[in-house]
Amino acid sequence: MDVKKEMYKKNEAYFNKIRSEIVSLIPSKENKILDIGCGIGGTLLELKKSNKASLLVGVDIHAFETKLDNFIVGDIEQIDLPYEKGFFDVIICADVLEHLIDPWKTVKRLTEYLKPSGLFIASIPNVRELKTMIKIFLSGDFRYDEAGILDKTHLRFFCKKNSVDLMRQADLMIGRVTFSLCRERNIMNKMSLGLFEEFIVDQYLIVATKT
Repeated sequence: MDVKKEMYKKNEAYFNKIRSEIVSLIPSKENKILDIGCGIGGTLLELKKSNKASLLVGVDIHAFETKLDNFIVGDIEQIDLPYEKGFFDVIICADVLEHLIDPWKTVKRLTEYLKPSGLFIASIPNVRELKTMIKIFLSGDFRYDEAGILDKTHLRFFCKKNSVDLMRQADLMIGRVTFSLCRERNIMNKMSLGLFEEFIVDQYLIVATKT
């Protein structure tokens, strides 16, 4: 099974999703932005609409019809990008790195295309999340699902520490590690003073800077 191509059996809404939490993290200026695994390009187009982008470049393994300035079809682990090193102001890897064979090598290589002080933004599932741990350790079940943390197309698994280390090994400096929680989990997090954070967060959003 080609797990990367299996991803595209998901519905169209999945590939046109606008990641508003990522849009909010990018400064309002004419950024040259590269989005790996961009799908149809909803997040990039929203960035341009918000006057945060001057150039939209997307890479995806599947050939979508998009309105981006440049759309590159290919596997980011196997292709070279037609841009000079230090070209981009922002690189986005949203729900991508866990699907790769060698995300460590890929992050290092992508960082070369980032300007000094440029932003590298990645969202990565947290395998330490409570329901996932209960399923594995109490139920003895490592069954893969169609979506979620144990998505059957995931090749790599990360906790918060590993996600941060993935950025740092590419000489990226961590700026922010953020997350979103449902109302019930948000209350739990506040009541525990953040003690249970790594057990109730299902995905971390990391903002790092090229040093």
